[in-house]
Amino acid sequence: MSLTIAAPRGSLFGQTLDLLDKLGIDTAEIRANDRKLVFPEIGVITMRPSDIPSYVEHGAADVGITGRDVLAEQSDRDVYELLDLGFGACRMIVAAHEDGDPLAESLRRLGRVRIATKYPRVATAHFAATGRQAEIIEVKGSVEIAPLTGLADGIVDLVATGRTLAENRLVEREAIFDSTARLIANPVAHRLKAAEVDELVTRLRGVRPRQAGDN
Repeated sequence: MSLTIAAPRGSLFGQTLDLLDKLGIDTAEIRANDRKLVFPEIGVITMRPSDIPSYVEHGAADVGITGRDVLAEQSDRDVYELLDLGFGACRMIVAAHEDGDPLAESLRRLGRVRIATKYPRVATAHFAATGRQAEIIEVKGSVEIAPLTGLADGIVDLVATGRTLAENRLVEREAIFDSTARLIANPVAHRLKAAEVDELVTRLRGVRPRQAGDN
């Protein structure tokens, strides 16, 4: 395959490598190297999921795999989203403390809510779309502690099982969107390597987990 693929480290890593194996790409060296990030002999580079849209946009990779959550937060990136790969299922949600209704109470008292999140654009867009004024506080670490310390009334975050929320006495209040891994492409590569990209998409359709609506 003449395409360079950006693969995400982290929670999507194992299933991405399994998918590449199904395409006939030998991922043994990637699995055996925690520190090595570039594998030119098989056309794969690995990095944090949040960096993949940047590498694909600027042509360092022809295609990449990252979560819908990343694409929503980086909606200004010039990349094409080609395929829902159907794994890494999570939900983007609004959560708050389990006692009472902190969001509604803050709106009644102050006319706005204070939200902590790693996804400031997603959070801003969600509250604007629902007609509520929100002060968005961007955090990088464990966002769940924000309501417990008084930093925020609630959080916007990506959850899978909800276990961490429960451990911190938080509950889901609103759903924003479902997130799964997506295949994205560089616009120039999509045009100049159209045959290779189309072949990749066709092959991925055959090996990815089945999607609702698949025949």
